[in-house]
Amino acid sequence: MPFPSERPRRLRTSAAMRAMVTETRLHPAELVLPMFVKEGLTEPRAVASLPGVVQHSRESLRKAAAEAVQVGVGGIMLFGVPTKKDPNGSGGTDPGGILNVAIRDVISEVGSDMLVMSDLCLDEFTSHGHCGVLAADGTVDNDATLEAYGHMAVAQAAAGVHIVGPSGMMDGQVGHVRSTLDKAGHTDVTILAYAVKYASAFFGPFREAVESTLEGDRRTYQQDPANLRESLREVRLDVAEGADIVMVKPALPYLDVISAVRDAVDVPVAAYQVSGEYAMVEAAAANGWLDRDRVMLETLHSIKRAGAQVILTYWAVDAARALRSL
Repeated sequence: MPFPSERPRRLRTSAAMRAMVTETRLHPAELVLPMFVKEGLTEPRAVASLPGVVQHSRESLRKAAAEAVQVGVGGIMLFGVPTKKDPNGSGGTDPGGILNVAIRDVISEVGSDMLVMSDLCLDEFTSHGHCGVLAADGTVDNDATLEAYGHMAVAQAAAGVHIVGPSGMMDGQVGHVRSTLDKAGHTDVTILAYAVKYASAFFGPFREAVESTLEGDRRTYQQDPANLRESLREVRLDVAEGADIVMVKPALPYLDVISAVRDAVDVPVAAYQVSGEYAMVEAAAANGWLDRDRVMLETLHSIKRAGAQVILTYWAVDAARALRSL
């Protein structure tokens, strides 16, 4: 039978050929490792629903940050887990609170060798588990929460953080944080805006990691998983308010959203491969159903291919090692 003149398989004939014509390349510097630090721990504590992930002590956090630098990971995102919580999340704005202390610890360990990022949200610090201050009727008070975010941003900047990540999905959060930081003289602190954050069921294991005390749900401020146009509106608002980087969270169930956001803005786009995405693969691999390392890289390539320039992933260190060995 006659064969077509086009033979795409020629470009797949060897590892060297495939490497030369690869269209999408991951680099360790594009990866960010989320890390949890628990107040009062003297040894790291495993998170049962996130195999391989721990709540760090202050000392183990420093060591893990140094390890991430050694393999070329571009940044870490810090989440604090306090021993005490209150309705206003005061531990998040306290300069002596665990997150701000951890920022200083990590900055002293790695300096400018990697980017140190911090979650800018109250949910880890509030007794009710919501991302903001509650009004008398039990709803989240958007504008009162913005004031708290401003104080929290300044506390994190004073601790030396390079990038703040406002993640609470409050209206106007980016603009308020930018204005507050600038007035306090922290004009060089970058804002990674959680511009598209869905009310997702994929966040379950994360809530164990931060010992969430959430009452109810977050559907009045996080976005409807069925919506895309709404997400693009949120992104444009955040860019107009001063976001330096915009992020989509979760990643894998929303690759179409990542792609649409990439087309809509001219700032870097990030994506967060969340705890549920990670845990599903780890569980399947533990049962022998998947090749963990191949699936790990395949998922990360899909997120990059969709348009994310920066990827937050619990596999950041493992992926960086794998990429360096290719």
